[in-house]
Parts: sequence; C-alpha cells; structure tokens
Amino acid sequence: MLNRYPALLLLLSFPAFADTGKPNYVPPPSVISTDNMLQMMGGLLLVLIIIAGAAWVLKRFSLIPATAAGVIKVIAASGVGQRERVVVVEIDNTWLVLGVAPGRVNKLHTLQKPSENPGSAQTNPAADAFADQLNQSIHKEHA
Repeated sequence: MLNRYPALLLLLSFPAFADTGKPNYVPPPSVISTDNMLQMMGGLLLVLIIIAGAAWVLKRFSLIPATAAGVIKVIAASGVGQRERVVVVEIDNTWLVLGVAPGRVNKLHTLQKPSENPGSAQTNPAADAFADQLNQSIHKEHA
C-alpha cells in the first residue's frame, strides 16, 4: 500500500522535519508602549506651547493689525509703560489722543483730521524717481 501512494508518504514526513521552535526568538516590541505614548504626548504638548507662545507674542507686541469697524478707527498706538498706551483714535473727522491704562481711559488731546495720511508726508525723493523711471520703462515695453 505504501508503494501505491509515494506522494502521501512524502507529505506525511514533512511536518516531522519542520523547525517547530526557535529557542532564541524574541518577539518585536509592541508599537503601543509607554515610552512611545509619552514621546507622542510630549510632542503634542510642545506644539501646543509653541502655538500659545506665538499667540502671546503677537498679542503682546500688537503685531496683528486691528481692523477698523464702524465709526471708530484706531490710527496709531504706542506703549509708554508696562501696561500704559497712548492711542490715536479717529471719530468722524476728529482725532482723539487717549491715554489708556488698566481700568482707565483719559483724553489727552483733540485734533482735526489732517488732509493727507501722516505716513505719506515722509516720502523719499530717490524712491519717487525710481518709481517714475520704472513706470516709464514698463509703458515703453507695452507700447
């Protein structure tokens, strides 16, 4: 009977020769471990601290421009102390110079709105000459 089924004899002998155990085998460490979770939480905390710090710096140094909404517009603001500021506010065509401190706002001076923007009076003649020359060269290319 064994002569009739030689393939069956071969199949029965393979499991006997198979390597059933590895004595030095160490399973890989789990991906979800305490060290990995602490590292991930530390990275998340670091990102949140960076975001909060950037928001504080932007707020502290007034790097985010205030939007003008409605009748009142903030023209300029400058810090003069730890928590005190001098603010120029436009209401209608009047500028008010205000002293602002925690819990207190004082009117320091009243001005009429100037006819031109205060920043435009300080122009550079060299920059104006360059701008004119640039405009002329652009118009020559398109003509």
